[in-house]
Amino acid sequence: MSEIREHLGYSDEHEWALKIEGSVVRIGITDYAQSQLGDIVFVEFPEVGTVVAVGESIGTIESVKTVSELYCPVPGTVTKVNEVLVEQPELVNGDPYGEGWIIEVAVEGDLEEALGRLLTAEGYRALIG
Repeated sequence: MSEIREHLGYSDEHEWALKIEGSVVRIGITDYAQSQLGDIVFVEFPEVGTVVAVGESIGTIESVKTVSELYCPVPGTVTKVNEVLVEQPELVNGDPYGEGWIIEVAVEGDLEEALGRLLTAEGYRALIG
């Protein structure tokens, strides 16, 4: 059974979002997504300063099985990337909601509205069945 955390917002594309400070949101992939991908061997993310829109590709994640697109669940500007994943992409498998986070975005516009568009934990459970 995949871990789904109650305090996160979720996208239909299996990303999670967590408000961490001010208008900054940390983004990663869900436990369900990493389990479906298998052993992750490479993560590509955008450069700091990149402006992103909801649903826009923010990079790729490569596993031994496949390559998948990463999509941004909120609009804004990338303020930080998890550089540790360059050398240790397997952190996404081992700790997808912690050390395996992918990027941080300063949300443009109303933060609560942007987060309110995401699925709740209950909604995400229903999505993945």
